[in-house]
Amino acid sequence: MYVQELEPLAGSLGLSALVAALPLVIVLVLLGGVRLKAHLAGLTGLLAAALVAWLAYGMPLDQTLSSAAQGAVFGLFPILWIVVNALWVYRMTVRTRHFDILRRSFGRLSDDPRIQALVVAFCFGALLEALAGFGAPVAICSVMLVALGFEPVRAAVVALVANTAPVAFGAMGTPVVTLAQVTELPLDTVASVVGRQTPLLALVVPLVLVWLVDGRRGLRETWVPALACGIAFAIAQFAASNYVSAQLADIGAALAGAGALVAVPQARRPAAEPVRAAVLTGARSEDLDEADPRGEVVRAYAPYALIVVIFSVAQIPVVKDWLAKTTQTYDWPFLNVVSADGDPVGANVFSWPIVSTGGTLVLLAGILTAAVLGVHARVAVREWAATVHELRFAILTVTSVLALAYVMNLSGQAATIGHFVAAAGAGLAFLSPVLGWFGVAVSGSDTSANALFGALQVTAARESGLSPELLAAANSSGGVLGKMISPQNLTIACAAVGLAGREGDLLRKVLPWSIGLLLVMCLIVVGQSSPVLGWMLP
Repeated sequence: MYVQELEPLAGSLGLSALVAALPLVIVLVLLGGVRLKAHLAGLTGLLAAALVAWLAYGMPLDQTLSSAAQGAVFGLFPILWIVVNALWVYRMTVRTRHFDILRRSFGRLSDDPRIQALVVAFCFGALLEALAGFGAPVAICSVMLVALGFEPVRAAVVALVANTAPVAFGAMGTPVVTLAQVTELPLDTVASVVGRQTPLLALVVPLVLVWLVDGRRGLRETWVPALACGIAFAIAQFAASNYVSAQLADIGAALAGAGALVAVPQARRPAAEPVRAAVLTGARSEDLDEADPRGEVVRAYAPYALIVVIFSVAQIPVVKDWLAKTTQTYDWPFLNVVSADGDPVGANVFSWPIVSTGGTLVLLAGILTAAVLGVHARVAVREWAATVHELRFAILTVTSVLALAYVMNLSGQAATIGHFVAAAGAGLAFLSPVLGWFGVAVSGSDTSANALFGALQVTAARESGLSPELLAAANSSGGVLGKMISPQNLTIACAAVGLAGREGDLLRKVLPWSIGLLLVMCLIVVGQSSPVLGWMLP
């Protein structure tokens, strides 16, 4: 049995926290300063965490390696199992050219570029974030906006800023699922608190987008559809995350936002020519004028409809209970850890939700998608393998970061840092979103930031008398605002629109919005930690 210690070095909490933080510091410096590739930084940080656990904390080597293995397995299943299958569905739509049909369909909804930005970057981007995440929304939406005639820099900036509100529930709820796993808090509770924070961003982001597209005139002329879109998105995200399913939160929100835009008469009015001339300074794709048969348009929307239907059916109580029974539970080998208080940690047991996990449900949707789109089974399998190959470095990054997080959490390193950080007292509520923001800005992933800092936030909250659920959720909600300034996302945006090497230009344009919205989120969390907004929490 391994008993976690909070002060293993000379009985000093400060010195122990300094050493415990070394793996995180190494990862952040390698990513942000040295600009080492993310998977190499993750592996280096994992090695550092294992050495600290073994040499400084006295964790037996077999248990150290076992905890890293469990983190890596969790990274593969269910985390990457969701991402791979979601991107596989997208790749099949590209291969059959149904994605082009979908793009033309969006272009015909409105000829007003400000409304197009809301439809493509905010609503469809949220749907892509819900299904795949990990940079896919920024890459795809940037290309679509350029095809609609947007100037490349403007297209990239709009796509980056739009990719905020849905991030916490992206990739079928992967960030909040990871947060619940590493903090050992109930998923429903964590998701419900995040669902009372990020919807407030959704009210603001559409207004920011029309400002980015057309300045004051854009805000003055299209604030009604922008606000309607934001309100519908926020209500749906709140309702789904609190009362239905975290996995469906962004899907429902994206569809609700798009529905609100279609319903508002002002969104369907033709744009004045001066507006189009001022905004659409790029070359418009000629294939936008092609007519598509109604049946093909329906097939283009079918993959996303199938995912919504399958996940909705999975929430029916009878089905949900049956799926829950398929979960297998195992004693994880070579792992017997108790906390400093003598309580066994949850990681001693590993749960494997074979069928009920989101990735398996997306896989089922992908099989049905192949049938609907007419993709031969052999071709579908090749596309799946190609998806894995495309994501090979992302797979290595996620597994190494989660392995690092598990080693830090199980050895007691995260608890040590948490107790030390708790000295911030009431100020911790303000700093909590900043920590998540910093983690995502460096790692490019809300999932990774939650894995790295989730347990730390919970420990600090308990020590300072704040709500563990609130600070855990704040880590994720603050993290979404770091997405637009992360080097990975900036590089993806530049590559997508042909601006390689101009990441600095994009950073200067999005940084003020990132910091400004982060300040708003910090104030929300401070309010929720006090009687002022405490009524918002479940």
